[in-house]
Amino acid sequence: MVNAWILFDIGGVLELRDDDAWPVAYVARCADRLGIDVAEFEARLATVRLPDAGTRTGVEEQFWQLFGSAVGAGPQLLPAIRADFWDSYCGVANVELINFAESLAGRIGLAILSNSADGAREQEERRFGFSKIFDPICYSHEIGVNKPNPDAYRIAVERMGTRPESVLFIDDRISNVDAAREFGMDAGLHQDNQATISFICSWLSGRSDGEIGR
Repeated sequence: MVNAWILFDIGGVLELRDDDAWPVAYVARCADRLGIDVAEFEARLATVRLPDAGTRTGVEEQFWQLFGSAVGAGPQLLPAIRADFWDSYCGVANVELINFAESLAGRIGLAILSNSADGAREQEERRFGFSKIFDPICYSHEIGVNKPNPDAYRIAVERMGTRPESVLFIDDRISNVDAAREFGMDAGLHQDNQATISFICSWLSGRSDGEIGR
């Protein structure tokens, strides 16, 4: 049994991307591809009710079909818009932090809890191979709830087969960090790799040898 766990967020932590900036830039590129301004793009998109791809599985195809019809992206343009979304969503691997996490494998448990969109598991696994390092991987679209809802942390702890006090949670949003602490986990706000790595090492060193390992 694993007695100590590090639970990571993905976007802005294991992936390098600006969670606030990329959606704005993506919308601007979509509008440009369609030859309209952002206001018109958003007005068109507002005419349709898209399925909740953040807490449901099996809705990705329906989402993009409705998206394309609403904004006027036909079969020649929609694939490029869709590919651009996933490129933007996934960003690039935070190689330094992923490698550090991998170096801990065998000593502690390594898991993921991430707000997500239907299709994210396949996209991120193809690009980054997270399942080679992290288990379980808890995506919001698969567990049916987003952080900072306490149920997201409860499900993650249940799947890890541990207790909240045995988990250190790393996220780049303070609301998610605060919620993890309220749930009983230790938690740290990710701002840069060196600070996060130092924080994790300090947390591990504060646990007795009997608490680390399988």
